[in-house]
Amino acid sequence: MEMRKVLFKELEKIMRHNSEIIIINADLAKAAGLSGLNDIFPDRCFNVGVAEQNMAGVAAGMATYGFIPCIFSFAPFVTRRICDQIAISICYAQQNVKLFGLDPGIAAEHNGGTHMSFEDIGVLRSIPNIIIFEPCDEVQFEKSILEILNYNGPVYIRMFRKETPKIFDENYKFDLLKSDILKKGEDISIFCTGIMVHECLNASKILDNLGISSEIINIHTIKPIDKKAILDSVRKTKRAITAENHNVFGGLFSAVSEILSENFPVMVKPIGIHNEFGQVGDMSFLKEYYGLTAKNIVENARRLMNKR
Repeated sequence: MEMRKVLFKELEKIMRHNSEIIIINADLAKAAGLSGLNDIFPDRCFNVGVAEQNMAGVAAGMATYGFIPCIFSFAPFVTRRICDQIAISICYAQQNVKLFGLDPGIAAEHNGGTHMSFEDIGVLRSIPNIIIFEPCDEVQFEKSILEILNYNGPVYIRMFRKETPKIFDENYKFDLLKSDILKKGEDISIFCTGIMVHECLNASKILDNLGISSEIINIHTIKPIDKKAILDSVRKTKRAITAENHNVFGGLFSAVSEILSENFPVMVKPIGIHNEFGQVGDMSFLKEYYGLTAKNIVENARRLMNKR
């Protein structure tokens, strides 16, 4: 199922039992898959037009009255475009607003560089009082929504809109503040998030055939990051790779490196966007162009093993 369909299903169910939840979008309800909520909850769905900064201000204001606003736009427009409103009106004021950034990074595909948020995590990581979360598949996303809405404080959800390869089964237990060890290994730790989780699992199969035992950890919450999971893994393997659909500056690579440099310094290889803007293309082309494939992960793992 598409992630936006999962979101619609869960929001409809939760909103029937919680009248405080409201939806505010910047003329993108259809893109987010939420236009049907307008018919079900006409008094709790608002379109402010193409005015994202106003959207954030309206959300912060309504949160002061006890509502739980969920605001929606493409990832760059709900992060870098409204950074000051997030910092002051939402986070500094400690308002309970949930920010959904649609199609982060290369997921923007044919919308091109203006819509590709390679810096959104970096923009928000430096702001206090906000959680940054990126689901890797529909099961994780479905199980996360109620916990996110029940959390009292700002949360940024980095949301791929369409279908993703399935990572988890229905027995998966979600914890917003704990990462997921998807595969145990002894030789190298691979920390990944979002659409890169599937690539890392594919890379791990190739590495197994090469005699390299990789530990795959899904870091779904990048702030606050699961420090214990990172240190427990790297103290065993002594080397790490990070894989993210984001600039290597400010995102997962930066967060993991900050922890390791202070507590257990080792070599870390980043898989991500290396200080470039986005461009037009489909997912397969963009993954190859930016080096976000299982092949790139395997190549870097082999280089790390040779450095031992």
